[in-house]
Amino acid sequence: MTDAEAVEDVEIAVVGAGPAGLACALALASTGAEVALIGLPPPPEDNRTTALLGGSVTALETLGVWAGLDERAAPLRALRLVDDTGGLFRAPEITFFASELGLDAFGWNVINRDLVAAQRARLGAYPRLRRREVQVAAIELTGAHAFVRPVEGDTVRARLVVAADGKNSLARAAAGISVSRRRYPQTAVTLNLAHTLPHDDTSTEFHTSRGPFTLVPLKGERSSLVCVTTPEDAEALMAMANPALARTLERRARSLLGQFRIDGGRAAWPLAVETPSRLAARRVALIGDAAHVVPPIGAQGLNLGLRDGAMLAELVAEARREGTDVGDDKLLGRYHRARQLDISSRAFAIDMLNRTLLSAFLPAQFARSTGLWLIDRLPGLRRLVMREGMGPRLGEPRLMRGEPL
Repeated sequence: MTDAEAVEDVEIAVVGAGPAGLACALALASTGAEVALIGLPPPPEDNRTTALLGGSVTALETLGVWAGLDERAAPLRALRLVDDTGGLFRAPEITFFASELGLDAFGWNVINRDLVAAQRARLGAYPRLRRREVQVAAIELTGAHAFVRPVEGDTVRARLVVAADGKNSLARAAAGISVSRRRYPQTAVTLNLAHTLPHDDTSTEFHTSRGPFTLVPLKGERSSLVCVTTPEDAEALMAMANPALARTLERRARSLLGQFRIDGGRAAWPLAVETPSRLAARRVALIGDAAHVVPPIGAQGLNLGLRDGAMLAELVAEARREGTDVGDDKLLGRYHRARQLDISSRAFAIDMLNRTLLSAFLPAQFARSTGLWLIDRLPGLRRLVMREGMGPRLGEPRLMRGEPL
């Protein structure tokens, strides 16, 4: 930092303006902290969707975001699992109902651009939350401060930096946090579909030998699709014209939802799991894809990221009440410990499910099918699996329980 450099002072800088960064900035601003949200907004043509589980919806309600989304989101009242692996040991078809837990829905599926628009509309409710729609060029960390330097405009000096800037996080690299990466021999293809039969608010997940093929309800007779498959198959799907692609996907879905029509753009990306060595260090706390990258299975990705931001904001609220430094090593250590088990356990469960689908090893297929059979037949185990799939009950952040910070 030079003497002539212009500096804007805040308590907390959130680097990254995607859904996880926006939610974290709102949660932090709700504590009364002075927050700078720095980053370019996501592209408006993003057609991807997110299945927001119950706790995530409760947090968004508490932050005043959900009122702008409830009419656009589709409820997920049932989850159907279909074994389409063709293996020797096949699991029974299972359907879980939210009503078994006394709930109206497990969650709600929403288009990401609608979620981002609702979050951005809420930013103005917090006068101490400043927006800087600009790319970050560099981050410098010292013992007492973090300096965030945008490509243009004043440097932001903060006590805490929230790394919400994705899997190639600049903030994480500045903190010296290493990452272990493992690639899967799979690619995820995502798109939205219109169909001729109703989905009945039911999400259907076909377990295939190439990976899960999941149809998640949208409003009306529409669904979002996440097709996890081989890179070669994904390349072929992406190259198809819309009518041929619709027919191919309709066959894979066993015509469960009638005839398909492609509704919007499509995207594909290689699957990987990424795990940082720590979730926080040197005045930087990681959230979202900067803190964990998992395959798009079980609707865990963004829901994990929302819990990251909610827990960090809860710890910041406590530090501000106690008059302590919001970016010191004690708070960062508490954040790491609070989030580590939730992240690691869900990454492990997703990895095991995915591996058993890909495995030709008969004992692995038998273990998966037997496990699902037991879940279906034992009511107590069935309810436990449903509850834990929606989010951890132990150590759940206050925002996820509807409690303001």
